[in-house]
Amino acid sequence: MKNLVLKSLKLKICTCLTGWISSQVCTLNNLTVFACWYADTPVSRRELRQKTKNIGEKKRTSKRLDSKGVSMFTMSFPGEFLSEEQFTCSICLDVFTNPVSTPCGHSFCSSCITSYWEGQGKSCFCPLCKESFRKRPELHINHTLKEITEQFKRMAETTMSAPRSAPADLPSNPFSTAKPGGQHRPVALPSGLLPEMKSRFQRTSSSELLASHDASSLPPAKTPKRNFSVHGVSGAGSNGPQCPRHGYSLELFCKSDQTSICTLCAEREHYGHSVMEAKREMNIKKSQLRILEVELQGLITVREKKIEEIQTSLAEIQVNAEREKAGTVSMFAELMKAVEKSQAELLEVVEMGQRAAELRSQAFIRELQTEISELKQRCSNLNQLTQSQDHLTFFKTYPAYSSLPVTKSWAEVALTPDPTAGAVLRNVAQMVEEVQERLRRLSAICLYTSMENSQELHQQKVWRAPEFAMDVTLDRDSAHPRLIISEDGKQVRCSDRYQMVPDTLERFDRVVCVLGRQGIISGCHYWEVLVGEKTDWDLGIASRSINRKGKIAANPANGFWFLSLRDKNEFVFRTEPSTPINITPKPQSVGVYVDYEKGQLSFYNAETKSLIFTFIDTFTETLYPFFSPCTNKSGKNEAPLIICPAYSADPSWLTEK
Repeated sequence: MKNLVLKSLKLKICTCLTGWISSQVCTLNNLTVFACWYADTPVSRRELRQKTKNIGEKKRTSKRLDSKGVSMFTMSFPGEFLSEEQFTCSICLDVFTNPVSTPCGHSFCSSCITSYWEGQGKSCFCPLCKESFRKRPELHINHTLKEITEQFKRMAETTMSAPRSAPADLPSNPFSTAKPGGQHRPVALPSGLLPEMKSRFQRTSSSELLASHDASSLPPAKTPKRNFSVHGVSGAGSNGPQCPRHGYSLELFCKSDQTSICTLCAEREHYGHSVMEAKREMNIKKSQLRILEVELQGLITVREKKIEEIQTSLAEIQVNAEREKAGTVSMFAELMKAVEKSQAELLEVVEMGQRAAELRSQAFIRELQTEISELKQRCSNLNQLTQSQDHLTFFKTYPAYSSLPVTKSWAEVALTPDPTAGAVLRNVAQMVEEVQERLRRLSAICLYTSMENSQELHQQKVWRAPEFAMDVTLDRDSAHPRLIISEDGKQVRCSDRYQMVPDTLERFDRVVCVLGRQGIISGCHYWEVLVGEKTDWDLGIASRSINRKGKIAANPANGFWFLSLRDKNEFVFRTEPSTPINITPKPQSVGVYVDYEKGQLSFYNAETKSLIFTFIDTFTETLYPFFSPCTNKSGKNEAPLIICPAYSADPSWLTEK
């Protein structure tokens, strides 16, 4: 029986609320749902629909908000209801105050979105959908949405004030039911319902909280199920942390001192400070933390995608490297087969010449042996004739042996080597030299490309080309005749033969070196040179007025400042006498740094960014980069010097030593 009475009471509450608020377009849903929520046992949707069917059919409306980005909503009875979340700011989690809409269509409190964007620095994006804006949008108050949200607040205030006249077709007391004959019977509601409604739909400021302190501190009305405060601030005796000085609940938050306070603290110690409800401040900060969490997740996602991208690129590089290795091995195998085939053919040609010479020699020997036998026989016959005592026989045979027999003249007969054999050997030697030269060039190009790609792929954010990096190209007019310079002017090597070049005043005629085209008359300059595994080289600078003809005394007094490598491991700086330098490890790439005003010349290991040597002098004329690959030493030092792009550290590392 008790359950039937409670159920009937719930239905009456819902029916009264629905009928009375039907004229209040925006608040119908919230109060109806609120009444259903307040009861412990929810009213079924079917029963609620049956009670409000007639009213819903008459009062069904569809209202579109303004074009400031707030989407259209439809209020239908008794099917679908608006929820409080549609009028709640996602930043402060409270009903809108001066709502504004962003270009993406989302709405926020004007102060909330302004504070949020001010905390983001230069970036500006929507807290909900994360759509970014090139510049901060100009926001305007959405008046339609503002009026709708204000109706929630006015409804809460009206329900707490004195009864006012109702429309003719509605009862003056919204919580009453009509009896037959036009009379109305009041319905008893829980005493905490209206304060609860006001607490949920009215935003209060700190001044309102303080003004209502006396009223809120009075003993609250007895409520059968919940204990609510009209302004959301309980007095002493509420659950939760208590103020150690006044004994009231710590339900306020002082933004000036960043501490939780009670209402008396707000009136006294924190008077004049920026004070707001603690739960609201906590919701705002939680919202900020949730937004920050989303941003952190975005950063994590970006980095995870970058890891996947790097791993994918690495897999592609590995596949390409394996393919290139297999192709290189295959090509060299084909090359080796071709070389072996050519070797076999050349050996066969040489062996054929050898066999031909052997056959000729054997024929000559047989013929000579035959003649020798004949001559020996004739000599034996002569010996017998001289021993003969028979004068008749002697005179008879004498004419046949009185002169030398007719024989072949062997004076002009000789077995000479085949002249083509030497030509084959010379051609093979020349071909081997050309192949070795091409292989050395290929190795140098591959090493240079590999270093360049490695620097581009693995260069970190803190590394960049120095602001004083110098783009150096070689001056062909100054190069020694034995030097060969690449088409781009970035490589130089020494050959065995002199080139057909004009003998000008700028050209070095004895020392195998070359200058750079770019002169230095002021400022700081830096360039890098790939030296690789060369056994000998010279790098540095030279003044414009240096002697370029004949033997040169290379030292600072004569306008030369350079570092030298001799016999793979002997490093010296060319002074008078030379200054030996111990360098470990041996650099593969050397950086040259010049500070003209300070008179400073420094050499660096460009790979380890470590200082090799620094020389201080006074520069008074134009300086030029100086390069010498030295002689090739029968192929042991034929690798070129290669000028590389200056991918180096922040310029500070060049001057802090």
